[in-house]
Amino acid sequence: MTVYDFDNTIYDGESGVDLFLYFLEKDPALVTKIPWGLKILKDYKIAKLSIDDIANKYSKRVEEYGRTKIPDLAPVVDDFWNTHAYKIKSFYIKQRSDDDIIISACLDFVLAEICRRLGVKNFIASEVEYETKKLKRFCYKENKVKMFRERYPDGEIDNLYTDSYNDKPLMDISRNVFFVKGSKITQIKKDGVDIQ
Repeated sequence: MTVYDFDNTIYDGESGVDLFLYFLEKDPALVTKIPWGLKILKDYKIAKLSIDDIANKYSKRVEEYGRTKIPDLAPVVDDFWNTHAYKIKSFYIKQRSDDDIIISACLDFVLAEICRRLGVKNFIASEVEYETKKLKRFCYKENKVKMFRERYPDGEIDNLYTDSYNDKPLMDISRNVFFVKGSKITQIKKDGVDIQ
């Protein structure tokens, strides 16, 4: 199996940031939320907050915004990818295979549409209750491995492409690991042995 992270790996940037900027363009009042978001990000970076803290304490505000401002997600996601699909990196377009698996913290309804456009049938993402906009499960760090094992109990990762050591749990169960930085790809694990 070949597994890819999404943001900054096959997508040039952070899709969550781009999605926020997309919504900001449509709803300029969101600018008032930027300091709030930056504080959360800063607290996470200095380990004052964990991802679980963020999901438990702050996701309700995002859910509320989604319920009141975006009752139907499908046309919004479609429009977002009409303007952002060009950010899929060329290396991925060239080597894409029908049996690829994308595992990402990206929200499932956002990732589903770009995967459909790319012809990728297998993906694992952060799970959101579509109607309520409630985050049910965050696909990040150790959760990526848990969710992978649930979907593919006997699956073995031959090749993993990622941009971040946050994916160390996935790296640990992969035979070959490729680190993606922009358009540069460096193999950092070969046949189960770290090489850098």
